[in-house]
Amino acid sequence: MSDILIAVLRSGTPLIYVALAGMLAQRAGVWHLGLEGLMIAGACAAAVGVEQTGSVAAGLALAVLVCVLGSTLLWFVVEKLRANPIIAGLGLTGLGLGGADLTVQSIYGSEASVTAGAGLPRLGDAFGAFGVLSVLVAAMPVVVLLLWVLLRRTRFGLRLAACGEHPFAARSVGVAPSRMRLIALMGGGVLCALGGAELALGTLQLFSNNMTAGRGFMAFAAVIFGGGHPIGSALAALFFSIVEAAGIKAQLVFGEKAPRDLLLALPYLATVIGVWISGRLRGGLKAAASGGELRDN
Repeated sequence: MSDILIAVLRSGTPLIYVALAGMLAQRAGVWHLGLEGLMIAGACAAAVGVEQTGSVAAGLALAVLVCVLGSTLLWFVVEKLRANPIIAGLGLTGLGLGGADLTVQSIYGSEASVTAGAGLPRLGDAFGAFGVLSVLVAAMPVVVLLLWVLLRRTRFGLRLAACGEHPFAARSVGVAPSRMRLIALMGGGVLCALGGAELALGTLQLFSNNMTAGRGFMAFAAVIFGGGHPIGSALAALFFSIVEAAGIKAQLVFGEKAPRDLLLALPYLATVIGVWISGRLRGGLKAAASGGELRDN
């Protein structure tokens, strides 16, 4: 049982961090389809930074810097150049995927995997079987709780929600929606960096091209499925990771008796079903469709 729980936490933690980034952007009125690009950029920067410097702290700092710059670029394109946020987000995803590939080829001369040589600090023997998990896994519930408090119990959270839902009303009381969106996107960039770093340095301690495998889009779906709530988004992301862990367990149990491709597709099928359920029961898709209309011109 503990092995399954450890597998769920390992696969779910990066997804939760990135889902929280998407949730922050959604609260500010931006539906963030650049999560995949930021996640892969964070994973690449973390692994390359550790391999080049030998310092995990330097790798994390580089990942945060890259993702924050990417988030700032998205804000500039959406707010200053008045681009469609959906198209801009997809462009950021393409930039992240292509940029990570180009970075590895430029530094190492090939598309081979980058072995970091060191990983994130572990919890240690004091936590028993869970000691193999990284400190970012232990910090994840704290981050979710702090974001809930920030968004639901502080003046900043109320202002951020107002900028996303009623930007003209927020501006009338002296709140600048554009600045609040910049803060939300930059904060999301930090979370994407943590998610990418956990993916690359938490267990495998390496980076390979396309290693996110659509997790950024799954995180975006978790935001919709979770109703834009920090705890709901985290639970939705955790649900997707449980399905993924169940698929891996089924491969070990059933072997060739079950179609391997079907088992690998289970997390993505769960993502589609989750979005459909959200649209039917919670109006998530309707909110997503009208999200662009909430932005001020």
